Order: sequence, then C-alpha cells, then structure tokens
Amino acid sequence: MNELDYFLLKLHLCGLDLKNELLLAEYLTKFKHCPSKAEFFELLSLSKSRIEKLFDALQSRELAQKLKYNLALSNVLTILDARYPQNLREIYQPPVVLFYRGDIGLLESAKKLGIVGSRQCSTYATRVLTELLPQVLTHKLTLVSGLAKSVDGMVHQITLQHGGQTIAVIGNGLNICYPRCNLELQHELETSGLILSEYALDVAPLKYHFPLRNRIIAGLSQSVFVVEARHKSGSLITANLALQENRNVLALPGRITDPLSQGCNELILAGAKPVLASTDILEEFNY
Repeated sequence: MNELDYFLLKLHLCGLDLKNELLLAEYLTKFKHCPSKAEFFELLSLSKSRIEKLFDALQSRELAQKLKYNLALSNVLTILDARYPQNLREIYQPPVVLFYRGDIGLLESAKKLGIVGSRQCSTYATRVLTELLPQVLTHKLTLVSGLAKSVDGMVHQITLQHGGQTIAVIGNGLNICYPRCNLELQHELETSGLILSEYALDVAPLKYHFPLRNRIIAGLSQSVFVVEARHKSGSLITANLALQENRNVLALPGRITDPLSQGCNELILAGAKPVLASTDILEEFNY
C-alpha cells in the first residue's frame, strides 16, 4: 500500500461516510497527494466541527492502533489500487476500501456469476444447486455469494467441493462469523477462496449492512442468478441492484403457490431469464 491508500484506509477507520470517501478518492486520483487541512474544508460535505474532529482523529494514537490491528489480521484493497475490479469501480457508490482474506487474484476472473437466494431454502433449491453448479464450474466460472445461511452457504460449499473458485462478500468484520453455523466454511474460504468486506475488524453484522453488501455482489458479477426469494426479499434487492448496473438477471422458476418462489416468478414475469438447465447460465458467458 502506498501513502494514498493508507490515507483512504485511515479515513475509513475514522468512520467517514461513503459519499465523502468517494470525493476524497476522486481528489487523490486527480492530484496524487493528500489534501491539506484547508482543502478538507473545501472538499467535504461536513460541518466545520466535524471536519476538525476528523482531522484530529487522523493524528490520534487510537487510530494508529486501529490501523495496526486491521493490517495485522487482514489485507486491504482500496479503489486507487490497480487490482480493484473495474466492473465494481463503475457501480453507483462503489466501496472505497475492501478488507480481504484469501486469494485476491480471484477478482481478476473474467467470468463471475453472482448467486443469491433465501436463507430458509427448500429441498428443491438444494437439488437444483447440487445438479447445476458442478456443470457450471467445469467452465471455470467464479461464483460470488454472501456466505449467509442456506443458498449462499451451499454455493460456496459446492464450489469448494468441486475445486472451483468462489468469492464471499460479508456484511461484518472479517474476524466475525455470521451466521455461526458457517464458521468452518468461512475459515475454509480464507485459504481456498476469497472473503471480502467493506467493514473493518470487529464491526458487527448490522441489519443495514446487508443491502449494502448486496451491491458489491451485484457489482462484481456479470450475471446474477436468484435461486429462491420471497416477495420483497433481500435477494430481490440484489437482483434490482444488478439490473440498475446493467447486469443480466436469471431466476429459478417455481410453483406459483410456493412463497419461496414468488420473488423468482415475479422476476421472470418482469423479464429475467428462467434457468431450466446449466446451459441457460452458461449462455450468459458465451459458452
């Protein structure tokens, strides 16, 4: 990490909001040096007192300790880094700082498929993923999901079992496992896959983090496959974010009487591509 990357990381650890982080990242990209205190006042959409506190925090011993702690137990990628994925850089409000453990080279994978679904999935979803994903993985797609219960966890597990490539995007610090049932899987992903988070160590999995996490899943992926989703579920949020970023959306059709299929059927009605076989997914990547 160079001086500008460190500067962005320090601002992030001080709790600067994303809008102002992006303003500063734009400044650093353009001028290649850290702003002065006077330039802080011109750049940031914050009150004078808030900027004074921020400037003091940047010089504090507490921040120095927090910086050392996070760099000792995680790796960091900023939006200024050449390894930062271009398709993620182009989304609305991309994450300025990403903490990671695992193989950062997976971000360079040309073909990434996001897969999301219900946290209380059915045996139908389990059977579909078990049958379709091994065939998809033979074509070297990197699967991106959120390390949540049920569908997300199955995506990562099946991928690892078949020697495939997978990226997990989580809504908390890398040293926290949520849900706890995925603790072993999270550890395995740290050595055989990649885990990403825009949250520093010790940050809890707060409810509002997950819609924000979903924009990263959608942003990393060329296409997003929704396996099961209730009406107005988090998976539909991911699908809508994917559409906003001009990603292709695929959905698993289900019975019209099944609440877990309601969201997917609504997506198909709105124009999402129904997935009936692995070839329906592979076609999105020109196979």
